[in-house]
Amino acid sequence: MKITAARVVVTCPGRNFVTLKIETDQGVYGIGDATLNGRELSVVSYLQDHVAPCLIGMDPQRIEDIWQYLYRGAYWRRGPVTMRAIAAVDVALWDIKAKMAGMPLYQLLGGRSRDGVMVYGHANGSDIDETVDAVGQYIDMGYKAIRAQTGVPGVKDAYGVGRGKLFYEPADAALPSVTGWDTRKALNYVPKLFEKLRSTYGFDHHLLHDGHHRYTPQEAANLGKMLEPYQLFWLEDVTTAENQEAFKLIRQHTVTPLAVGEIFNTIWDAKDLIQNQL
Repeated sequence: MKITAARVVVTCPGRNFVTLKIETDQGVYGIGDATLNGRELSVVSYLQDHVAPCLIGMDPQRIEDIWQYLYRGAYWRRGPVTMRAIAAVDVALWDIKAKMAGMPLYQLLGGRSRDGVMVYGHANGSDIDETVDAVGQYIDMGYKAIRAQTGVPGVKDAYGVGRGKLFYEPADAALPSVTGWDTRKALNYVPKLFEKLRSTYGFDHHLLHDGHHRYTPQEAANLGKMLEPYQLFWLEDVTTAENQEAFKLIRQHTVTPLAVGEIFNTIWDAKDLIQNQL
């Protein structure tokens, strides 16, 4: 079996969803997602100019060999554009293997281990009362977990808070979003949100909150400590993910569960956090 074509498809202008389709001489093809919010077209160029030409003639069944070839062969490795492109190739090749085996990919990788998965809803509001109402709507829909975000008084258009029916998305444009921020006001306001949520709905539902990398390690530790009485399911991206030593300091001061990793590019980025149980 040989790869005969690697086609990049871009849909939804403005959002630029990027899909990689790898075709073979046996008529079997695989699909992989290559979307990278805010830098989608950079991935398109990387795939078309640097990856697709390399794939032609390769055996799609040599998945690990191709992954290592694309990863180790690039001197400028591990960046988000490179890793998104490699991921699209990897998923497409696994898609081909599963089709050749005549089974869903999850079966090929060991089979189902759960009957379902818990998901969470994004509850937003311009103030605490609006967010509390939004959380209630998700509870009424049957959600067991809800992420609660609120605007902060005196801070206009806070990054990470949706507007109306629109959910916020990270890196939703080619240029960075420019918004105001006041950490002191947020540290005083966010705990009040969760105090109101718990007093209104109790402790039967999981509550989450996203800090969007905005706090220093000391501020993040302070926030986590203040939120402990409200038993959050997790506090996400409370400080910059690049400074992993910061999570050791935060963990020394709070037992609030921490979530981080959406901007990581490889499994090695998560090694220290897992190894040190942070």
